[in-house]
Amino acid sequence: MTEVSPPPQNNTIDLAIGSALRDIRQARDLTARQLATESAVSAAMISRIENGQVSPSISTLNALSKALDVPLVSLFRETSSHHSDFTHVKQGEGLASTRIIDDHTHDFINLAFHTRRDLQFEARMVTLVRQDARPPVYIGHGVVFVYAVEGEAIYDYGQREITLKAGDSLSLDAELRHGFKRVITDEFKFLTVQAERR
Repeated sequence: MTEVSPPPQNNTIDLAIGSALRDIRQARDLTARQLATESAVSAAMISRIENGQVSPSISTLNALSKALDVPLVSLFRETSSHHSDFTHVKQGEGLASTRIIDDHTHDFINLAFHTRRDLQFEARMVTLVRQDARPPVYIGHGVVFVYAVEGEAIYDYGQREITLKAGDSLSLDAELRHGFKRVITDEFKFLTVQAERR
């Protein structure tokens, strides 16, 4: 019986880079010829890279990543060690926390915090109790998703006021001033998810 040797390390890396390039190009709905026009890298070279037949230079990969509008590191995503993290939080669990800002206080449960080289993601279940002090206002990066679970509250986004009731959701760019203005019911409970590029 003949033992099969694993492919050389360089070839494994070339194949991984090629696979990542093809996946991103296809996700952008681009042909190799269209990417060639955008990046000034020949379609033949793109085909060879995607098939793991060549070790591309950093300048070539940089041109491709700019044309695809992704960080250069995205083309190396399959070359890192084969591991990934996940968090499974069962009902009623999570890390209970309290936020105090001036006279305002609210409780929240951290459900997820996930960080990669290119992305940071967090999810919280927050409970606001009606009180005189206004909840905090935020300006950040990335995107925010809010899903109202119980109660009713007024949310400020820039110059706009949005009423959120149970079952309503809201997604927004975090760069504009945002946050709850007023809790209408005795208590308002919501899920919030934020994701941003690192």
